[in-house]
Amino acid sequence: MPRSVRRLTLALAALAVATLAAPPARAQQQPAAARKAAAADQADPFIWLEDVEAARSMAWVKSHNEATMSSLGADARYTALRDRIRSILDSKERIAYPQMRGADVYNFWKDAGHPRGIWRRATYDSYVAGSPAWRTVLDIDSLSAADKQQWAWGGSSCLPPAWRRCLVRLSRGGADAVQVREFDTETGRFVEGGFALPEAKQDVEWVSENAVLVDTDFGAGSLTTSGYPRIAKLWRRGTPLSAAKTLIEGQTTDVGVGVGSIENGDSLIGVVSRSPSFFETAVYILRGDSLVKLDLPLDTGPTILGDQLVVYVRTPWTVGGKTYPTGSLIATSLNGFLAGQRDFTIILAPTDRQTVDGTTPTRDYLLVELLDNVRARLLRLRHEGSTWHTDTIPVPDYGNASVVATSARSNRFFFTYAGFTQPNTLYLADEDGSLKEIKRLPALFDATGLVTEQHEATSKDGTRVPYFVVHRATVALDGNNPTLLYGYGGFEISLTPSYSSVTGAAWLEQGGVYVLANIRGGGEFGPAWHRAALKENRQRAYDDFIAVAEDLVAKKITTPQHLGIMGGSNGGLLMGVMLTERPDLWGAVAILNPLLDMKRFNHLLAGASWMGEYGDPDIPEQWAYISKYSAYQNLKSGVKYPRPFIATTTRDDRVHPGHARKFAARMEGLGDPIYFFENTEGGHGSGVTSEQQAREQALVYVYLWKQLGSSATHP
Repeated sequence: MPRSVRRLTLALAALAVATLAAPPARAQQQPAAARKAAAADQADPFIWLEDVEAARSMAWVKSHNEATMSSLGADARYTALRDRIRSILDSKERIAYPQMRGADVYNFWKDAGHPRGIWRRATYDSYVAGSPAWRTVLDIDSLSAADKQQWAWGGSSCLPPAWRRCLVRLSRGGADAVQVREFDTETGRFVEGGFALPEAKQDVEWVSENAVLVDTDFGAGSLTTSGYPRIAKLWRRGTPLSAAKTLIEGQTTDVGVGVGSIENGDSLIGVVSRSPSFFETAVYILRGDSLVKLDLPLDTGPTILGDQLVVYVRTPWTVGGKTYPTGSLIATSLNGFLAGQRDFTIILAPTDRQTVDGTTPTRDYLLVELLDNVRARLLRLRHEGSTWHTDTIPVPDYGNASVVATSARSNRFFFTYAGFTQPNTLYLADEDGSLKEIKRLPALFDATGLVTEQHEATSKDGTRVPYFVVHRATVALDGNNPTLLYGYGGFEISLTPSYSSVTGAAWLEQGGVYVLANIRGGGEFGPAWHRAALKENRQRAYDDFIAVAEDLVAKKITTPQHLGIMGGSNGGLLMGVMLTERPDLWGAVAILNPLLDMKRFNHLLAGASWMGEYGDPDIPEQWAYISKYSAYQNLKSGVKYPRPFIATTTRDDRVHPGHARKFAARMEGLGDPIYFFENTEGGHGSGVTSEQQAREQALVYVYLWKQLGSSATHP
């Protein structure tokens, strides 16, 4: 799905309500529900760890954190790695990625002096000249001290064309739930009596200076079973939220509704979306005080560019007497479409080894990020008369090109390019089509002698699965190389080459081999690649990952003793499955912010929204296939498992920390050693501050070297 609408739908997936963090109180349950809960307690002796901040749960977390720190934190490598990683995270040589807002460039920045960050701005001209004179707009560290609250930056939405009025989002501890406050960038103060909302999983977007679109927790019955808002309203300045006009109400069983806005030239178009499932979204545009639905298939992704409606087709669509193929970009007149016209033009038709990975409009161009055999291509499309013209912006091979900042009022834009060993480089594509390098990240690890290769493994059903390998040119193919294999394989998310200074410093620089697997379930080859591993076909993603691992062994790059794997979130589920399905194939397994209990995932936080990906475990026919890979239920006594590293955060209100906690507890109950670490801040990540992030990441890499290294390869 193109990025313009993907932002709206994935924003829904990133939201849930903090009040769902713990199981319902017994006193609030009906007798039948109480009996069901009691049965669950009996079947799951560690369900009490789902009570996130209960004293018993936090005591368990504290003791395991202390045990992990006393072991891995006491390792001779830990302090040096932690300090090295923190110096990278705090480096002032990082790229200050821009947001273009009128004559200014905005940026959010963290460093050693500002661990929670500052929101700042500089003039566009000074930024492009390479000498930005930054002025602080909002200091989150100072605000945290004043409010006596540990705030994390949640982003901002500012009203064009003045960009003075902004809706600032603040998160406690990095959670998805945010508080919203209206802020004046000229006075540097929050607006007294301005738009403001208490903490919830929500979003607010401008439609004019005195009106916003809002989806939030409006009270009893206003949330879906996924914990997202199911109601969107139009809220006018100076009126109570209770008086806001309801625009749409979704069903309780929906994933949720979302709000957004599209800056289209000089106009601002309000957008509301309703998602019946994770991969289905109905899109509406605001006309006056009412919504007009875009009559499109629910799995398409629309973008508006001037008078053109551009649609990404995920399933073959027959309309107006023509059939448009999967993966194609098609376009027609927006006003004509709203009047009933259905005559589209195919403006891009990728091959079966290509996919549109994102689209972003400027004033006159549609920028397209294209993956060609998982290698980045950047295209610029322009509509003139009845014709679309395409030109290619040159980028190197084996890398990742991403649009990072655009303006609806000009055709200039910023994009970044990076490879595994090439530091991120920020470019400006100017109005005249010229390219200018704005800043190249200095090398933050020694990549001397490193090479990148792309290989293919053959999965169990014969499918070719690509993967990237980064290693020293002089690597000996003797099976003794400590190797880290990373994977995800879900939600149509593509894994592409990128520059990770932390992985480079902590792993590649020390002689490790790094591998990135492009397994099914991801979006590397478009919708079909994703759908091939949905629901009852989930095992294909796991077979693909195993095939890549076995290919690495067959090529004598590594052996199971020296092969470690890592993944987070859905990738954490992948790691749990790999641990339980093929414990013989790994020497180390890093399981980060994972889903693991697939029997209960849809009852925890945002879990119900992911049933479009995994299925519904409450339906016996679907639990029959989910149960085969649910890692928590598939742990067995008497199996020799490699000792895993399991991490989560207390403030993760997207993937419940109970998954990681219970998995660790069950392994210990079976007599299997584990490392467990839980940051108390960080949301669905590894911490808010660089100190928190460096601590966890150092523990992970010490663990990997401890499990996989030899005396010749230890850093």
